[in-house]
Amino acid sequence: MTQVIVKLIKSDSGKDLPTPKYATPGSAGMDLYADIQSPLTLYKGQKLLISAGISIELPEKYEAQIRPRSGLAAKNGITVLNTPGTIDSDYRGEIKVILINLSDTDFTIERGMRIAQMIIAPVTTAYIVETESLEETKRGDGGFGSTGVKA
Repeated sequence: MTQVIVKLIKSDSGKDLPTPKYATPGSAGMDLYADIQSPLTLYKGQKLLISAGISIELPEKYEAQIRPRSGLAAKNGITVLNTPGTIDSDYRGEIKVILINLSDTDFTIERGMRIAQMIIAPVTTAYIVETESLEETKRGDGGFGSTGVKA
């Protein structure tokens, strides 16, 4: 497993919250915590921007991906709207999570609740080369649903 150094600053309001960490040795993502002062209701169909109370400095050629927590999604219908959200290596602002309630009931977010997970991943830089043709494949230009749903 590759390890990288990620510098982190907690916001003044988030100093009492846990530092993001992996829940188990095999976890791919670190938990992010809700940096809110009082409980917030996320109404059915509503989206809210929730602070995670941290800013980070990533090495060049790395990104942080903000993803839903599977338990919140499966049990409560709460997910991250722009999944995965991308934090670029040159961004130094506070990390915020766009949560949306896709269930048919309201959901209460409380201070310190684990609301998302953050994955640190390498980034590949692509070099675009314009051309007049592309190599043929069996699939060709078959798009959405073209390969069917059954094996």
